[in-house]
Amino acid sequence: MAISFDKAMGIHPEALNFRVQRSKIIASNLANVNTPNYLAKDLSFETIMSKAPVGRVEQAQKSIISEVLYRIPYQNSQDGNTVELNVEQAKFAQNSMDFQTSLSFLNMKINGLSKAIKGR
Repeated sequence: MAISFDKAMGIHPEALNFRVQRSKIIASNLANVNTPNYLAKDLSFETIMSKAPVGRVEQAQKSIISEVLYRIPYQNSQDGNTVELNVEQAKFAQNSMDFQTSLSFLNMKINGLSKAIKGR
């Protein structure tokens, strides 16, 4: 019986890809914190994962790019910039922790598959 790695890994490769893409977007927001009229962007994990086909990272990446949303600021700025430094830093830290969690789950899956292949 053949092992289907796509099924064995579950949603974790797509989740990691999402977290990487979201890190890039949040980092872009942080880099443009002082740029007039810059609009902060973000991604919705639930929206992306509901559309992401399991085992198809390339297709999931295309859907991520098309799902970028603009964030509504808690407090408006005079120069039209919607990036709020504290909010972006918190979102970046949360995304980093979520990335580590997905990576841990993926490592556990890989270790389990390795043990199964070795017959342990």
